[in-house]
Amino acid sequence: MPDAAPPVELPPAEPEPGLVFETPPPSAGRLVRLRSRLARSQSSLGRGLLTVLAREKLTEDDWEEVEETLLAADVGVSATTRIVDRLRTQSMVLATASPAELRALLVGELTGVLGPDLDRTLGTARRDGHPGVVLVVGVNGAGKTTTVGKIARALVGDGKSVVLGAADTFRAAAADQLETWGERVGVLTVRGKEGGDPASVAFEAVRTGVEAEVDTVVVDTAGRLHTKSGLMDELGKVKRVVEKQAPVTEVLLVLDATTGQNGVVQARVFTEAVEVTGVVLTKLDGTAKGGIVVRVQQELGIPVKLIGLGEGADDLAPFEPEAFAEAIVG
Repeated sequence: MPDAAPPVELPPAEPEPGLVFETPPPSAGRLVRLRSRLARSQSSLGRGLLTVLAREKLTEDDWEEVEETLLAADVGVSATTRIVDRLRTQSMVLATASPAELRALLVGELTGVLGPDLDRTLGTARRDGHPGVVLVVGVNGAGKTTTVGKIARALVGDGKSVVLGAADTFRAAAADQLETWGERVGVLTVRGKEGGDPASVAFEAVRTGVEAEVDTVVVDTAGRLHTKSGLMDELGKVKRVVEKQAPVTEVLLVLDATTGQNGVVQARVFTEAVEVTGVVLTKLDGTAKGGIVVRVQQELGIPVKLIGLGEGADDLAPFEPEAFAEAIVG
């Protein structure tokens, strides 16, 4: 167990004169605000499906086209089969449906495969006198450190107090980057020396959060996939050491939506290393493969809880199946 260090002073609740913290918007309603961006990147999917389904008499070739459109959007085979089967049984309705009815039907079917009943609440609240402790995992390059910064902003926007832990000690830039994100909204970042023990930095961050009685501690972990066993040992150790201070309430896996199936394969390594409770899909605005949400959930059995829809500081939104389906259909 790391040596006890002197308690860390948190930034003042009231900024020093001349120092102005940014006030991020709350997380509620973000997906609706960002919907146009999502709709632009997914428009070929919605347009393609509506064009085919609006035809007067649907032939076998038309159904194949619907199937291909869904598969091209990375929806995955089983979900595609389910959607096509259900639409086929309703093909009598499709033949007489108005454009608005057709759209509503498609939104309903897509919402159905996006797992509308999955629990997407984030474990960020204080519990039993301890802060919520969120570990963020994923390969380097998926946007993990940026996501931690954006999560901190969203929490501050929701009125929560936060401490960040820069436990990706193998990249000095990661700690610097995280500190910058934190400073903008008045959040402290606990960091260690470059190449130091990630578990001790995570421990220190959580200890600081416990002592300062903050709502949430968010820890950025290393994302090296050098060897599977090395990664497992490292993440396992971080979690064990942290839990000497407070229980881990959420483990978020960050995936780059543009990597498609490759991302799902990488994800499995992390789910074997540590119990992942939610997925954050980044860069969804830059891909027409919105169906990756369906695929990730089905193949990993873990709900997508947050989605990244751009480069902006507040472009991370809670995932809402129906609003997402609406945006995809356009």
